[in-house]
Amino acid sequence: MGEVLALVEARLRTALGEPDARAAVTFLGTDRIEVLRFVDGDVVRYATLGMSAQPMADPTAALADPVKGPRAELVLSVRGGLADTDKVLRPLAVLASAPQVEGVVVAAGASLDVGEPLWPGASFTSVLVAEPGGLVEDLELDDPMDPVQFLPLLPMTPNEAAWKRVHGAKALEERWLARGTDLRDPLRGSVPLD
Repeated sequence: MGEVLALVEARLRTALGEPDARAAVTFLGTDRIEVLRFVDGDVVRYATLGMSAQPMADPTAALADPVKGPRAELVLSVRGGLADTDKVLRPLAVLASAPQVEGVVVAAGASLDVGEPLWPGASFTSVLVAEPGGLVEDLELDDPMDPVQFLPLLPMTPNEAAWKRVHGAKALEERWLARGTDLRDPLRGSVPLD
């Protein structure tokens, strides 16, 4: 477990630079989840560290495989200085612990909801999991382990999340793109959904 996390942290540092802050959260019955903060100009990135220590298990499987299965970490990018986004640390740790706590497999296209604003005053209570491989490349591990994917998170308003449930992730991403939505704006409102 420690060896995987050391490799994951090295990959994050290579892609995003040195973290300027880190915090750890441990929930009863789960492994420790850290959240690292990276500042790149006016963009602040938060990356989880700990979710990939164990492979995510199919909730329908009788036994969880301790070696094989998808592994991931979460990455959230927002514009800095506009909101108290550092308060997202606990919600991010909650999302990163979902595979251990709820037995879910987090993958691109999924919605994850924390049931409260991601940070004070945020209009977002959930995120859309985007396709990996853009900002941070997948980390290959020794066979038979699956690679670690770094999944970008796109904050969604409750209206956007409801619309996504009906129309799908791709349709929502196309709507954001067509409207020129700044997905890093921590103060943005819902994209028009008519």
